[in-house]
Amino acid sequence: MQLHANEKIFAYFGLMEPIVLSKSQARQIILEAAGLARRAQFGTGIEAVYRLIDHLGFVQLDTNYVVERAHHHVMAARVPDYKPEWLAELTEEGCIFEYFTSDAGYLPMHDFHFSLPAKQAFAMQRKPPTNPELNLMKQVLDRVEREGPLMVGDFENDRLEASLGWWDWRPAKVALERLYLNGQLMISRTKAFHKVYDLPLNLVPADIDQTMPPPEEFARYVIRRTLGALGIAYAKEIAWRARYVKGNLVKKELEKMVEAGEIKMVIVEGLKNAQLYMLSEQKTEIELSNEAFILSPFDILNVFRHRLRDFFNFDYQIECFVPAAKRKYGYFSLPVLVGETFVARMDAKADRKQKLLIVHNLHFEPVELNDVTIEKLITVLKAFVQFNQCRDIVFKRSNHEAHLHTISNGFS
Repeated sequence: MQLHANEKIFAYFGLMEPIVLSKSQARQIILEAAGLARRAQFGTGIEAVYRLIDHLGFVQLDTNYVVERAHHHVMAARVPDYKPEWLAELTEEGCIFEYFTSDAGYLPMHDFHFSLPAKQAFAMQRKPPTNPELNLMKQVLDRVEREGPLMVGDFENDRLEASLGWWDWRPAKVALERLYLNGQLMISRTKAFHKVYDLPLNLVPADIDQTMPPPEEFARYVIRRTLGALGIAYAKEIAWRARYVKGNLVKKELEKMVEAGEIKMVIVEGLKNAQLYMLSEQKTEIELSNEAFILSPFDILNVFRHRLRDFFNFDYQIECFVPAAKRKYGYFSLPVLVGETFVARMDAKADRKQKLLIVHNLHFEPVELNDVTIEKLITVLKAFVQFNQCRDIVFKRSNHEAHLHTISNGFS
């Protein structure tokens, strides 16, 4: 058998021979790691929500409310009986907490001490607060200590000049966010998704480790957590969760873990990009149920756009950040996955007053869809309508009228 060019290099330097996978095998590993190999991969009920967060290690939170918010969307795609209030319940029970890794999101509480390096980084690496800001932070912290959990609205409007927009926070809000990022305060949420600031003492269970992990331990945590959620990844993706911690040891520890056999190098047929990695215990034989999923743009599967191109041949971009005149598919298009293939993207908006899900554009990818696949799309669309607390759906346009007609008839 002829050796792949990369395999020759490994053999020359005496490195462990890499695992060679087809693109289909790689996709299957990635989908199982993301919790999308089959419906209810983690079971049902609030316990499944916790198991999912614990498996992924981090679920990104987003405030966009065009359809149901991203963190709820991620859960509902994988847990069929999901209820949005379960995240608040898990937070109140001390099972999960909200903080930054690469972005804001929910993490399992038993990983709390691994959030400390990022908190230290925010405290030490950002522009130092001025004396007035320090004084205000102390006043804010004193109030929370005396009065208990507080919201921004509990502080007087201390703005000295007119606001320039939603990004222009007033001083009390800046103080609260600084205290949150450096770890002196934590966040929970109201039903309306407003932040409530409280002391860690009141939110972190007494038996949780709150000691700073050594840099090597933190790096290995990041590596294992990221590969557990991505299945197969490039080094730059593995280091992404530690991006706020300057000088982190992720790449150095990754090399050590490869040498020790804890991490395997991967070659995917047809890809000639940077080196790929996966956990040594990762299964390579995966069975997909070939079900349909409507996914959030902030789903773990979608956050690295180059991965979608490399592994799924799916060129995707969330266009809410693109000027309206340059959008190709719509403001908030949602990737639609069936099995290991992205078959469509759907620009949708939930009109909550009218209880109507408006699909501005249902764009089908250039793949063949049979009657069984179309039926799966109808089923998942009906579930998505209910998840968004709507009663009906209306389709505005599509690039494939025949498919759209069949799907529309499925709602008749």
